[in-house]
Amino acid sequence: MMRAALARRDALHVLEAEDLAAGLPLAPRCAAILLAADQPEQATRRLRAAGFAGTLVVALARGASVADAVAAMRAGADDVVIKPVGPEEVVDRLLAATPARRPERRRRDRPQLPRNGDFCGFLGRSPAMLAVYEQIERLAASRAPVFVTGESGTGKGLAASALHVASTRQEGPFNALNCAAIPATYMEQAVFGLTGPGALERAHEGTLLLDEVSELDNATQSKLLHFLEKGRFRRAGETDERKSDVRLVCATARDPLEDVRAGRLREDLFYRLDVLTLTLPPLRERGDDVVLLAEAFLARFAGEEGRPISRLAPGAADVLRARSFPGNVRELQNLMRRAVILGDGGLLGPELFEEPEAPLPEEAPNAQAAAMLMDAAHGGTFGRVEPFAIVERRVIEAAIAAFDGNIPLAAAALDLSPSTLYRKKLAWQDRRRLS
Repeated sequence: MMRAALARRDALHVLEAEDLAAGLPLAPRCAAILLAADQPEQATRRLRAAGFAGTLVVALARGASVADAVAAMRAGADDVVIKPVGPEEVVDRLLAATPARRPERRRRDRPQLPRNGDFCGFLGRSPAMLAVYEQIERLAASRAPVFVTGESGTGKGLAASALHVASTRQEGPFNALNCAAIPATYMEQAVFGLTGPGALERAHEGTLLLDEVSELDNATQSKLLHFLEKGRFRRAGETDERKSDVRLVCATARDPLEDVRAGRLREDLFYRLDVLTLTLPPLRERGDDVVLLAEAFLARFAGEEGRPISRLAPGAADVLRARSFPGNVRELQNLMRRAVILGDGGLLGPELFEEPEAPLPEEAPNAQAAAMLMDAAHGGTFGRVEPFAIVERRVIEAAIAAFDGNIPLAAAALDLSPSTLYRKKLAWQDRRRLS
């Protein structure tokens, strides 16, 4: 039936084999492989294990569940078609996906791993980021959807753009849609279009990023699931179906499984989208990348603001490394821009980058007054009580000495922010100079 359907369109030369063992010798001659199997994951895994990394594989599965389809795509299938389905629909999806049938376009070489810390807009050479770059290169070669997760400000949009740039779709459009910024009444139109093309059509032969995908309303999620399963969609209010060749990338700063449990994200849609996963590390886990980024932002914002380029003073880099950066790279950007605007082009001291301290709980009654009362009650022991500032300095200096001068470790042992210790040390030095 498939041979007949292909022959009617004069589409491709077809080679047939009755099982995988007989088909493997034919595979090197194929631009695409249609793999009919009751257990698509196992068959796909066997096929990929034999090689043919650049060959498109479409699995045609009988009675498979969504979980089976996801497993097959994780094993290396580029698409999974679940029977019962007509041969014409299978041919449509096969031809749409086959590289030989796509319009010829100039392709740039895929980017190589960074030599100087720069990769597709990312800056950093920590082990955590080198692992991200390698994963982007691997995922970019696939057509399967990618779910990008990570804290706010870690660069999920940049990761989606890198996946596009590193893929063979790099000459096609990259379209990003922030689902959290779209009113519910316009959600379906924004994704699928109304009187004109929506984000899905505008990204044809390219990549579409759905940022905060859990914010899509249920009706739009249902239509998106239909598109992922059938490769077709309808504009809002239309009856005719359309096609769009799009690689979907979804992103969220929340735990997507928690969104599924809370009913914000359909479970069946999640498992169709979560074929490949890319998790971005927070800035606090990137080591010296924070200093590399800070210096790059200083140079960039100095140019934008027309200010002299500032430099980090000794100690400032240590304060930056020790910050927790809950806002990650976005927070660091804002911090560096503020430093450029407020600075005079000279050295930027550590006090500019100290982490805001959490508000203290309501203070207890005046400690000195309480001590005086106790002193009176116990016959004059108040003289043995030292001022808090002296005790504090002795404890801090002892902790720093215990860790051989390592202030971040001493701060961790004291359950304080490293910036607090740096500020205390600077204040003690200033008082010593004044005296």
